[in-house]
Amino acid sequence: MFDDLAGKVAVVSGGARGLGYEMASALASQGCQIALLDLLDASDSATKLAQQYDVQTTSAHCDVTDPESVAAAVESAVDALGTPQVLVNAAGIAVHKDALELAPDEWRRVIDINLNGLFFVSQAVGRQVVDAGGTASFINIASMSAFAVNIPQRQASYNASKAGVEQLTRSLAIEWIDKGIRVNAISPGYFRSQMTAQFIDDNPDMGKFWIERIPAGRMGEPEDLDGVTVFLASDASKYVVGEVIVIDGGYTIV
Repeated sequence: MFDDLAGKVAVVSGGARGLGYEMASALASQGCQIALLDLLDASDSATKLAQQYDVQTTSAHCDVTDPESVAAAVESAVDALGTPQVLVNAAGIAVHKDALELAPDEWRRVIDINLNGLFFVSQAVGRQVVDAGGTASFINIASMSAFAVNIPQRQASYNASKAGVEQLTRSLAIEWIDKGIRVNAISPGYFRSQMTAQFIDDNPDMGKFWIERIPAGRMGEPEDLDGVTVFLASDASKYVVGEVIVIDGGYTIV
């Protein structure tokens, strides 16, 4: 147990389902109050967390690509639960398409959600923390795709966006550490999230290709992110600044 997390307010973007919901659940299991921000309706997910872990929760509609929508959603979370002390930036999408065929709007959408959206949420929550004179831990969800070109799928836009997330993580970590905000990132490998599961269902040979190349012999399960999430959120990692922790079953070291 990370006792220092009990009662802290955690904001999770992209928290209605998938890896975002799993990380919100991990934080709730440690006693965090949870605000789920998502383009999808996250009210049922928030209710489920409240009932399962006996913590306060709230949810807000949030288009991470729209700074006004982000500001309104963060304000709603603050009004409901108080100033955030933890932020998990988990909103993201991927487009699997040859770069020669990728439409400009498809490129822009991936960059807009994965990179610009992460910045807008970080900025909005960061302003709340600084204005309140508080401290916080921000956890960005990057990807091994930031430094490894995944094959055989084509996803240049996703890879580029996640490389941007890693460098943004380091930049904000240095800029904000003296403001009481620690910024780090988690870079998952191939995980069986809802988004990935759908892709594998449609492309079973692709899933087989990936698994054969993962030394651990399997894809990651959402709960494989629980430990590192609560560690980075807690004071146990208070001297960890600007790090990117890869969780990939050994995929990128062979």
